[in-house]
Amino acid sequence: MLIIANYHYLREDFSAPFPSIYGVTPAQFENQLKKLSKFGKFISQDELLEKPEKIEADNYFLITFDDGLKEQYELAKPILDKLGIPYIFFINTANFANQEVSLVHKVHLLRSKIAPEKLLGQIENKSLNSEEKKAAIVHYNYDSPENAILKYILNFKFNHIEQENFIEPIFDELFEEANLVKDLYFSDAMLLELAKKNVLGSHSHSHRPLGLLSKSEAEEELRFTQEFFRKRFGTTARSISYPYGSFNACEGITSLVKKAGFQIGFSMERAANESLDTDRLLLSRFDCNDLPGGKNDLFNGKNPFESAPIRKWNSYENSTINK
Repeated sequence: MLIIANYHYLREDFSAPFPSIYGVTPAQFENQLKKLSKFGKFISQDELLEKPEKIEADNYFLITFDDGLKEQYELAKPILDKLGIPYIFFINTANFANQEVSLVHKVHLLRSKIAPEKLLGQIENKSLNSEEKKAAIVHYNYDSPENAILKYILNFKFNHIEQENFIEPIFDELFEEANLVKDLYFSDAMLLELAKKNVLGSHSHSHRPLGLLSKSEAEEELRFTQEFFRKRFGTTARSISYPYGSFNACEGITSLVKKAGFQIGFSMERAANESLDTDRLLLSRFDCNDLPGGKNDLFNGKNPFESAPIRKWNSYENSTINK
């Protein structure tokens, strides 16, 4: 069985006027890895692709990181190397090709400076019904209800252009984008080193929810990100982590993802993977906080391989064609 853990931010200090970024400290990260090692072994991207049958014979963890953040390299990688644990870093290629900050990170930064109620007050004609509010709170379960509703509206009720039009003017008043790109994301040297070690994957080109895009838009995202990998590293990416990771953000895209040359894909369905035989392009992952050693351990410190639900989204999605 395979259980995949996903991480984003790693910092010594997460204090901000308005909490908007939730991650782990290096000490918490190392402690969690040691706890997980009591329940299973760790597997690499190369092993998963070349010997997928291994996960049917034993219990494995795969450690993944989304967004290509410099702090992951500087704080997490040394711990992983010290413990001998393999990993995959997923990058949004527009950060490096266009020297731009992802819209999702602009949202995080704005939310750290401005109260969610104030931002919600500036949004017109985009309210949620009761079912959508429940879905928002479930999906963003580590956020306050106000932040969850704000994030749901921005990510799922706004289209990309509407989101940009709302966020960009506010962001530009408070931040300098060129400096942030250098501070937030991997350097060129880091990218090259990680590519040589076969531990880089794609998080799409510009961090847009692929399942909510038109077919042509999704194809463009996949083409751009693979072109970046090919030009920069001489080979295409083998793995992709779907931005946002919700069912809707992953729905109906696996045929396009396969056509683009990806061999494995990762959602954020909170579940374990019994096998890679049925569908390698919709592997499930747990947020790191859901696992033993996390802030909201769903398993109460017990062996997650004994009680984790088994992924189902791959059977629902059934490799349908993107709309």
